[in-house]
Amino acid sequence: MKHLTIIVPDGQTTLTSVSCILGAYDIFTSANQYWKEQGREELFKIELAGVSKKAEFNKGLLTLRPQVNISTITQTQLIIIPSVIHQKAMKRNKLLADWIAKQYKNGAEISSMCTGAFMLASAGLLDGKNCSTHWDAVDDFRTMFPKVVLQADKLITDENGIYTNGGGYSFLNLIIYLVEKYYDRSTAIYCSKIFQVEIDRQSQSPFTIFTGQKSHLDEIVKKAQAYIESKLNEKISVKNLSSMFAVGRRNFDRRFIKATGNTPAEYCQRVKIEAAKKSFETTSKTIAEVMYNVGYSDAKTFREVFRKITGMLPLEYRRKYNKDAVKLRSITYKVS
Repeated sequence: MKHLTIIVPDGQTTLTSVSCILGAYDIFTSANQYWKEQGREELFKIELAGVSKKAEFNKGLLTLRPQVNISTITQTQLIIIPSVIHQKAMKRNKLLADWIAKQYKNGAEISSMCTGAFMLASAGLLDGKNCSTHWDAVDDFRTMFPKVVLQADKLITDENGIYTNGGGYSFLNLIIYLVEKYYDRSTAIYCSKIFQVEIDRQSQSPFTIFTGQKSHLDEIVKKAQAYIESKLNEKISVKNLSSMFAVGRRNFDRRFIKATGNTPAEYCQRVKIEAAKKSFETTSKTIAEVMYNVGYSDAKTFREVFRKITGMLPLEYRRKYNKDAVKLRSITYKVS
């Protein structure tokens, strides 16, 4: 029987951390039970492990008691790290991070949920590797761990026995993914149906809210960002933008990427598409009206950029996030 360790962090956690821990335990337990019903032996011995006898969450609202101390586990095959408060991931969890790094060296596979990737990165296990985390934490992650290849739009990454995933309750998709990896496809489908989790989801792009990276210290780039955001309905030339701030084009691009993680052109696209998303969510404007309002004149280009950033076509997005607009359009058709 293989051993599965679900980490119970020592503080610096939220109620989402509890959901990650209990969700993983519940789904893997169900996968074990499914195998037993098929006449096979349970695949995993599942244990909650930490460094303290108990861990409190949300100022003591909930308390979890790890079943074992990590010091008693000499070998495990799979480790699951729940979300943590990412700015403080290492302050009270260094023992856990060191133990995780040691287990990985000894052959264990590691998975992180949401901001649990910060603990993985702090342990030095993600340098040079692909990684995902919550879209709201990507700026902090890039600043803290520049050697990691962050895939902000990916829902799940899988590389060299390390698995990471995007934010919030998308950890459920990671668990289903791991069930298929370790058990089989039929067990993953069974668990996805029992827990009603969409199987094979690949992207967290539709959920991303782009706010721009503003925590850097490059004043020229900040002014350029402000200019881009104030000219939503205009087509902006990066060449003209760099000239406006008296910076050579190459140097301007380099500084912009270093400060924001995006090229100037990508930043323009993301700002415009974020504005378009909000229009689709809150107004009854047509696709064409929204397109012109954010500075696009070619419908094909607008659709391609929108899909590249959100993973959805404009019409799909509006149907998903603005029921009032869909109802109004339906009523209009009936009246006419």
